[in-house]
Amino acid sequence: MKHLLLILIATIIPSAIIFAQSTTISGIVIDEPSGQPIPYATIAIMSPTTNKILAGTTSKDDGSFNVTTDSSAFIIEVRFIGFITKKIETFDIIDGKINLGKILLSNTEHSLDQVQVTAEKSSVEFKLDKRVFNVGSDLTSSGMGAMDLLNNVPSVNVDIEGIISLRGNSGVQILINGKPSVLSDEGSNALGTISADMIESIEVITNPSAKYEAEGSAGIINIILKKEDKKAFNGSISLNTGYPNNHSIGVSLNQRTEKFNLFAQLGAGYRTRPTIRKTENINHITGSEIYGLGEESKSENFYNVILGTDIYLNDFNTITVSGNYMYEIEDEPTITTFSLENEGYLLSQYTRTGATSATNPKYQFDVQYAKQFKNHKDHNLLFSTTGNFFGKKQTSEYINENTLGFSAPDNQRIETDFYQSNYAFKLDYTNPITKKITIETGGIYELNNVGNEYSVLDQSSDVWALNTNLSNDFNFDQKVLGLYGTASYEAEKWGVKAGLRFENTDVQTLLATTNESNSMNYTNLFPSAHVSYKISKQYSLQAGYSKRIYRPRMWDLNPFFNIQNTYSVRKGNPELMPEFADSYEITGIFIKEKISLNASVYFLHTVDVIERVSFFEDDINTVTPTNIGTRDQLGIELNAKYSPNKWLTLSGDFNYGYFNRVGTFEDQVFDFNGDKWSSKLTAKIKLPADIEVELSGNQESRYATVQGVNSGFVYGNIGLRKKLWKGKGVINASVQDVFASRIRESIVDQPDYYLYNYGQRGRFFTIGFSYSFGKGEAMTYSGKRR
Repeated sequence: MKHLLLILIATIIPSAIIFAQSTTISGIVIDEPSGQPIPYATIAIMSPTTNKILAGTTSKDDGSFNVTTDSSAFIIEVRFIGFITKKIETFDIIDGKINLGKILLSNTEHSLDQVQVTAEKSSVEFKLDKRVFNVGSDLTSSGMGAMDLLNNVPSVNVDIEGIISLRGNSGVQILINGKPSVLSDEGSNALGTISADMIESIEVITNPSAKYEAEGSAGIINIILKKEDKKAFNGSISLNTGYPNNHSIGVSLNQRTEKFNLFAQLGAGYRTRPTIRKTENINHITGSEIYGLGEESKSENFYNVILGTDIYLNDFNTITVSGNYMYEIEDEPTITTFSLENEGYLLSQYTRTGATSATNPKYQFDVQYAKQFKNHKDHNLLFSTTGNFFGKKQTSEYINENTLGFSAPDNQRIETDFYQSNYAFKLDYTNPITKKITIETGGIYELNNVGNEYSVLDQSSDVWALNTNLSNDFNFDQKVLGLYGTASYEAEKWGVKAGLRFENTDVQTLLATTNESNSMNYTNLFPSAHVSYKISKQYSLQAGYSKRIYRPRMWDLNPFFNIQNTYSVRKGNPELMPEFADSYEITGIFIKEKISLNASVYFLHTVDVIERVSFFEDDINTVTPTNIGTRDQLGIELNAKYSPNKWLTLSGDFNYGYFNRVGTFEDQVFDFNGDKWSSKLTAKIKLPADIEVELSGNQESRYATVQGVNSGFVYGNIGLRKKLWKGKGVINASVQDVFASRIRESIVDQPDYYLYNYGQRGRFFTIGFSYSFGKGEAMTYSGKRR
């Protein structure tokens, strides 16, 4: 142990001993047009043969710098954003010192324009095990939340209920900056607190390597948030308004020095999401028919604060500390008219008026230590610990008022006290042992704890009585231990990566009121393999395989009843098992100057598939997730981008999947075949006077489910942007769902009953203005959510 401690200290603490004769380089960096010093310019000492960085520093407030190198052969580069990089290859060494004097950097509009154009384009990067979609400044994303933005990403779809699917499969793991988060939890509805303008890129990983957690049978979507780290002081402020109500203000601040990088984002706003719903429950045995027509309008006041700092201990050791606090105040009025008929004759009618209020505190912290080893910039050790919490105190009251026929049902009230806390401890080590071979290893330990105490009360004769059949106290504890190792070989044409991941899962659920418990403990191995071959500069091929798991989420397991509509109830299933998937994929990539195209053929085999199944009894439809059989899906996906000239860019995405379902549940056979497809087309047009327009259209097909069918739909978005003062100011405007055609309909047609559900959100208008100060362009913040 003593020897191990000495080795760790020797690894983490950089050596201060210099064994070779060193050379000290000094100078002052000056802005040539103004003659003023440039603070925080980057000075890099580089190898003249490999361009590898040998040493480096940044200039001080007065533009001066000093840097030392042990190398005998080197060149010097001086860089700063918006200025032409200066390369110095000839100099005099006197007594081990080089004095460069004043180094003049010129500011060129041409180079600045190039930076702006690159930053504005949403481009795709193809890596060995993932695709990276750089959000850039998509015009139709103006005023969007993260949920809306995901709908613009190829391969990804978000339905009107907020269910995210990848290539038509809903078993998706959502990560924030590579880590699980309460912000990405479906049930917490928290992704909406992230605006599109806060997102740097979105990684779509259909075949993750063993380095990633095995969670997500359909794959992983990793949302990378922006973290401003420009030199000196920077910031931006933005204002947004929209209809229906979507009003917000956001501030982004950043201060970078030689030893610290401080960053902050502040946001507040108010928004509403009106929705129209229709339901039909028809009992073929008794002839009874129940029709529901209602409106709901969820309103939220929200506040969001992100604070963090990077502490540069030296050139090779960095500590990052960040925190995020959010607070929401919800108000959701609803009104639904229920009509009860038999054989087409109206028997009774009543209205159910609901009032829901809730407060939602959420917070998250992240502490990270990163060590970069001297021998290679990609040789690093990363340790991080993350903790987050989400709470909800909610009260709902439903008043039934009879308008025709016999009396209405009793009034009802729901009281909910919910909390969710997650903690993760993660260690990752990467070592490029040669120019072609890299190894990765590490592990993670996660602890998830959830509690939901809910009470349903019925009112009878002005007295509220607890409904013991619907009330309970649900507790959920999950612990996951994961260990992994990968090795990759990347040559000029060939690339190979293989890995293996071990995960042990321990789950405990408890219904405390009725003392019903359930335990699961399982250990699994998850292999992965990826191969790439570069045929030429324009053509390349990739192939991948991975084994994945989708663990039931708290909202799948929690038997809490949602009784907003007493004839269409949702509840969880505490006995739900995880689903497992084997994913295979081959992708061809073609990239030329004006066009890029990639085509993928994939096969996904999933067992113990989680399906949402309807159970119909006493004219009430109860939807519960259930494990049913296997699904085999064979699909093809096409993505293309074409820029015929400087003012027009066209991009499109098409995904088609044919699936075969085999399964039996409670003597009912669910064997059937079907297909599902989706397509997206976007046109981005540059107009004079720094005006840009973006038009996008989306279409999803009708597809079969285990009990019925879901409808297809077509909808379009329009976005416009005008840049002011060379990008310091930006005006954005967008219309989402221009024709109010994004309507979701689902039908369950069984021998004994028929169910119909309809949902529509309608069109949304947003306009915003942002202004930046310091270096760079405006970074807008809209605070939009789904």
